[in-house]
Amino acid sequence: MIIYREVTKRFGNHVAVDRLSVPIARGEVVALLGPNGSGKTTTLKIAAGLIQPGGGEVVIGEPPQTPSSPAARRLLSFLPQRVAFPDALTGAEVVEFYRALRDVPQARTDAVLRFASLEGAADRQVSTYSGGMLQRLGLAVAMLPDAEILLLDEPTAALDPDGLSAFYALVERRRRDGRTVLFTSHQVGDVERLADRFLVLVRGRLVAELTQAALRDRLAERGTIRLRLSRKPAGLLADVQKLSSGAEWDGDELVVPGPASIRPIVLDLARRSGAEIRGLVAQDGQMETLYRELVASQGDEEPVWSH
Repeated sequence: MIIYREVTKRFGNHVAVDRLSVPIARGEVVALLGPNGSGKTTTLKIAAGLIQPGGGEVVIGEPPQTPSSPAARRLLSFLPQRVAFPDALTGAEVVEFYRALRDVPQARTDAVLRFASLEGAADRQVSTYSGGMLQRLGLAVAMLPDAEILLLDEPTAALDPDGLSAFYALVERRRRDGRTVLFTSHQVGDVERLADRFLVLVRGRLVAELTQAALRDRLAERGTIRLRLSRKPAGLLADVQKLSSGAEWDGDELVVPGPASIRPIVLDLARRSGAEIRGLVAQDGQMETLYRELVASQGDEEPVWSH
């Protein structure tokens, strides 16, 4: 549904997107991750037809269309990172304005206000809305057309609990319906819960592309097992360090980092040492840690989740 082919975009001397090539299939939910200034918003806006690439191309839909074409625009709905609406209008008036602009049935107004849990505040002026309500209003507007493709820039950044619930339901329903969602997020939980695939951008370059299965494998490789033992048997640590050089004692706990595949061997070594195993905790690695490793490998030592 979306194909980036060697897409490059510069703003002066700054390279925002650097030769990005990636396909996004119908029905996929894909998350764009990266530190501040990594090119995620520019990547979305190029797909939305709001920014023209300096090199390469993006095509949308089947048959392929350029993003600026009327046929492609009918397939898309875009939610910007920061939503802003006229303060004097009510929530219902905002939705009605965009409904008429997108030429969708009038019944959609009430439907999207219910979806965003704003039906009780529809007649209030936007100036009285909280930040979470404004973000929910933005989601309501994005939901007006029955679009094949949703492009969402930091959709959960200011969402309150009602908005988060609506957003999760939206993405899961879109996936079931075979629709495509491309979104950016700085919330690790959102990404792990929702995305089928993760694209990590650093300084405009695609540095990692992981499916859910690949992510699980990578996190398992970075896991840790902690064994609380009745004593510290002589030689046990040295034996375990042959499997994991980072193994160490932490009080009465033997802490062993490494893939899940070594855990049965560690347990067997501990049992054969004669010590009693009094506690065991096994954990896979954390996605944020993996993300930081990927970014640091590109020379960015202090990555942060982008807004």
